[in-house]
Amino acid sequence: MTLPSRDKPIEMMIVAGEASGEMYGARLAEALQQRVADIHLCGMGGPDMAQAGVEILVDTASMAIMGLVEVLGHLSTIFAARKTLVSRLKQHPPQLLILIDYAEFNLLMAKQAKKLGIPVLFYISPKVWVWRTGRVKKIQRLVDTMAVILPFEQKFYQQWGMEVDYVGHPLVEMVQSRLEPVAFFEKHDLSPQGRVIGILPGSRKKEISTMLPIFLEAAARLTEKHQDITFLLPLAPTLTMADLEENGLNDYGVEIAVIPSAERYELMAACDLVMAASGTVTLELALLQIPMIVSYKLAPLTYHLGHHLIKVKYASLVNLIAEHEVVPELLQYDATAKNVAAALDTLWPGGEAHQRMIAELGKIKESLGDGGCADKVAELALHTMN
Repeated sequence: MTLPSRDKPIEMMIVAGEASGEMYGARLAEALQQRVADIHLCGMGGPDMAQAGVEILVDTASMAIMGLVEVLGHLSTIFAARKTLVSRLKQHPPQLLILIDYAEFNLLMAKQAKKLGIPVLFYISPKVWVWRTGRVKKIQRLVDTMAVILPFEQKFYQQWGMEVDYVGHPLVEMVQSRLEPVAFFEKHDLSPQGRVIGILPGSRKKEISTMLPIFLEAAARLTEKHQDITFLLPLAPTLTMADLEENGLNDYGVEIAVIPSAERYELMAACDLVMAASGTVTLELALLQIPMIVSYKLAPLTYHLGHHLIKVKYASLVNLIAEHEVVPELLQYDATAKNVAAALDTLWPGGEAHQRMIAELGKIKESLGDGGCADKVAELALHTMN
């Protein structure tokens, strides 16, 4: 759908609250600009969205918060961000508000938009299938168009009598390595003689403080049993080397090659095996068919307040999509260096478990469609606006 030229540019606001959503927002911005010559995009995002031509009103990096206790400690930041965005909605109402994931914050934004008569497209469903399913009724009231990216989400909403559009997963066409492992190693002056293990502890500072020491100690344990391991760690755009060093990067006697986030897919594709914090990265690894273990820890109070309310059996997207355990999950009290190292050892490259997981990850990849997600959402955006 291509719109005719207008007297003044079309205005749309895109609100993405995390690194993954910001990445998807950038692709959507590009797809919209291909269809509409005179369009102005603004909102909450980061460097990817800025590079795609979006005016950044609030930096996503300041909003990378997860867990009830953690959120309580950042309320002033959250309120300030919401005030900035709502002020823009009132002063310069866009023709459409596009919300990407980040459910609690974005549903409040949807409420404000509805009061102002601004249509709302929600791209990447709030995870109402995890807990508080009653929020579906709220979504029905506030959201004009819902675009979901996981097959089981469409089935979930249909059970509630709500029509949604399944657009496939944006990662399908985004997750591609531009270098063969050999070329990647040469570029970074690395000469792996044995196995290559990835350390992916997350993109938030709180995740790093919790998960990085566990993964580094697990790495140290692996070196006691296996020789010639090369460890790779991508530096997320929301973090600095100082963040890694403050949380033990150089304290475990293990040499870690830290690679810029722009090459994260090349890094992942070069790995034989990965230890990863639960999140979007598990799906990225699945699309590259890289075996992994998944681990995560929340603040104790957050865990105790929330774990009884969770309605799904698994934490990782890989296992949720497969509807059975494909990758080992070591969560909360099981998230120890000893357990992580032991789980990695059972998946050691060359073994039957390692090969079996690669085959299972291939099935996950096939289930996520053929790409074109951003284009489909851009079309939905223009139809919703009109």
